[in-house]
Amino acid sequence: MRKRPSSRLLVIDPLQRTLLFRFVHKHGALAGQAYWATPGGGLEEGESFEEAACRELLEETGIQRSDVGRHVAERAFRMQLPDGDYVWAEEHFFLVNVSSNVLSGAQWTSLEREVMADNHWWSLAELAGTSETIYPEDLSAILNASGLSGSS
Repeated sequence: MRKRPSSRLLVIDPLQRTLLFRFVHKHGALAGQAYWATPGGGLEEGESFEEAACRELLEETGIQRSDVGRHVAERAFRMQLPDGDYVWAEEHFFLVNVSSNVLSGAQWTSLEREVMADNHWWSLAELAGTSETIYPEDLSAILNASGLSGSS
C-alpha cells in the first residue's frame, strides 16, 4: 500500500478555539460522507513535514508562516482517498497559534472548493459535546496534550 505522508494543522485562535473545515463529498468513492477535519494535506516531492505544514497553512487558510515549529502529535492509519485509492496515511500535527480568525480560501484547489463546505472555530467544550464526525477522532486528547486550555 502506498504511503501518504501529510501535515495537519491545529490552528488555535485567541479564544483557544481550534479551526476545523467541514468536508462534504458529493461525488466519487466518498460520496455521501460529511465530516469536520483539521486543515492540512499531503507532502509534495522533496518537501519536509514542516515545509508542507507552512504551505498547507497558507493554501487552506491564507495565513503565512515561515516556521510552524515541531510537530506535537502523529498518527498512521489506512485511509481512502476521494478517487477510491487506499493509502497508508502518516500524519504529523503542528500547533499554530494565530492572532485573528480571519481566513482566505483564495488558494484553494478545485477539489477543495468542491468539498470544503464550511469552517468553524471549535472550543474544547464544543468538541466534547458534538455528535458530528470529527477527524482525528482523538482531537480533544491531542489538543489537551499540546497544552490547550479548556477554559473557553
